[in-house]
Amino acid sequence: MITGLWALRSHGLQRIPEPDDVHLLVPHDREVTSAGFTLVERTTRLPTAVVKDGVPIAPVHRAVLDAARRLRDFDAVQAMLAEAVQRRRSTADRLDRELSLGSQRGSAIPRRALQAILNGAESVAEADAWEVWKHAGLPAAEWNVGVFDRDGGFISKPDAWCEDVAFAWEIDSRKYHEGGDHYAATLARNARYSAAGIVYLQTLPSRLRTEPGAVINELRDTYAAACARPRPPVTSRH
Repeated sequence: MITGLWALRSHGLQRIPEPDDVHLLVPHDREVTSAGFTLVERTTRLPTAVVKDGVPIAPVHRAVLDAARRLRDFDAVQAMLAEAVQRRRSTADRLDRELSLGSQRGSAIPRRALQAILNGAESVAEADAWEVWKHAGLPAAEWNVGVFDRDGGFISKPDAWCEDVAFAWEIDSRKYHEGGDHYAATLARNARYSAAGIVYLQTLPSRLRTEPGAVINELRDTYAAACARPRPPVTSRH
């Protein structure tokens, strides 16, 4: 069966590098070797194939990790893993199990990339945010949980949420949030935060890498502001 990048393309994933060699999985007892543009991997853990247009394809959780083990670009690996989870083609726990059960050769980069996703990050920007939060010395945050007012009305699903003081952190892309309906939706979300008494911080994704120290200071200051006022009657749930 086909695995790796070509399999991911067949599954419809988009945030993947351009495929080159066709990566094939074959049973371990088959005497088949790589040749030309075909990379043959013999395995004792042949998964159940998904058949697309008559061609057997490895399931997403296997294909994405078979590809990730052969890449050295951390951002590319993290983007693939995050897309697989964000688009509900796999789960972080299933990827973690597959990574543990499979070959450990080339597993260091996907293992590191998976940590933020296991903690709830659903994109590369959120994974960067998770790393920054981890170095800020603040209480652990929850990621992508729904927040509701005292009457059960939906407020938002912040990227990061600090339950103890009702503090929301949003990683807001300028390109995304300045466009038409997205801009209006962002303003409406911020209005709901303010009306509910939630302290929130907005951060551009680019600053997570170019100015992590400044972002950490902003997180600490905003968290302190949240601590200084009575916690509003809001709740969160997955």
